[in-house]
Amino acid sequence: MTKSELEPEARPEARPPSNTPVAETQMRVSDADRERIAELLRDAYAEGRLDADEHAERIEAAYAAKTFGELAPLTRDLPARPLSFEKAPLGAAAPPQPPARQESPAVVAIFGGASRKGRWRVGSHLKAFAAFGGVEIDLSDAVFESPEVEIVVMAMFGGVEVRVPENVTLQGGGVGLFGGFDVREQTAADPYAPVVRVKGLAMFGGCTAKPRRGKKLKEWVRRQLGTD
Repeated sequence: MTKSELEPEARPEARPPSNTPVAETQMRVSDADRERIAELLRDAYAEGRLDADEHAERIEAAYAAKTFGELAPLTRDLPARPLSFEKAPLGAAAPPQPPARQESPAVVAIFGGASRKGRWRVGSHLKAFAAFGGVEIDLSDAVFESPEVEIVVMAMFGGVEVRVPENVTLQGGGVGLFGGFDVREQTAADPYAPVVRVKGLAMFGGCTAKPRRGKKLKEWVRRQLGTD
């Protein structure tokens, strides 16, 4: 009898099955999952449950998260809807968006306040005038109908605040006469992103234009114009 016949037959090492289920906390998240958590964090910040530093830190972590296990702790101590690992059925339609409002291209506040926010249609030109009052222009949820938006500001003994999504380009600058004119410029990573330009005069008043961190424009101009 040969030696090979005496030795037991070599068997291949056992390998774990390739279809081993992945733990829920290790499942990869989508952009929609990140945005849902970011919206909850924005609501918590607006309600005073998070301070500015906590909000900024958690928003950054939300957009950097790769798995549900990284997202879940961000809202665990907030009285909001719990994070669900269940996925919507394939082919399920997203809830319909309300139609964007058609608004005047001018926002005026005299001895009072005026604001423009929410889902509204913004064209290529806007004017903001504040005299002994304040104007707030929030483009975070606006529907851009032009690849470039020019906002002309006149603030006299009053203030104008402009906020834009963090993924658009913000440019401009104005004159502060016994006042301040601050445009926090940024360049979007996407070369096709809308461009917002703010200019004008603040006399005995102020104007600020800055990105709204954690808020991204979803309805791109190039899609509306059919240039994708």
